[in-house]
Formats: sequence, C-alpha cells, structure tokens
Amino acid sequence: MLAEALEHLVAGVVDHPDDVSVRTRQLRRGRLLEVRVHPDDLGKVIGRGGRTATSFRTVVSALSDSGVRIDFVDIDGR
Repeated sequence: MLAEALEHLVAGVVDHPDDVSVRTRQLRRGRLLEVRVHPDDLGKVIGRGGRTATSFRTVVSALSDSGVRIDFVDIDGR
C-alpha cells in the first residue's frame, strides 16, 4: 500500500510519470522504499533544499505503522 501511494504522489510531480517505479526492500534496519525516476525529474522529486523529498517522507511516515526509509534514484543509477 505504501509503495503504491508513494508512486502515485511522485507521478503527480514529475514530467515523465511512466518512468516512476517504487521498489520495496526489507533490510535489517527496516523497510526501504526505493523510488526510481527519469534523470530529468530527479531535481523535481528532491526539490529546492530537499523540501519535496522531505514532504514525501513525512506523508509516507504518517501512513506507515513502522519506520520506513525512502531513497530517490534516477533510472541511470541502476
């Protein structure tokens, strides 16, 4: 549910919504949501001073019952 909600939120901000994907990984320290976007959209997702990324993290943490980390990655960074 969190991955789908985050993908929907990010797709609404970027210019290339078809290139948005969210992958969930379970790590020792908790769950990680890895958001992949088109390289041209990485700046939009992070925002000025990281404000947009912080907003995404705030919304996801409010929806989550446990600690979730979010990483933003461009598609070329595979």
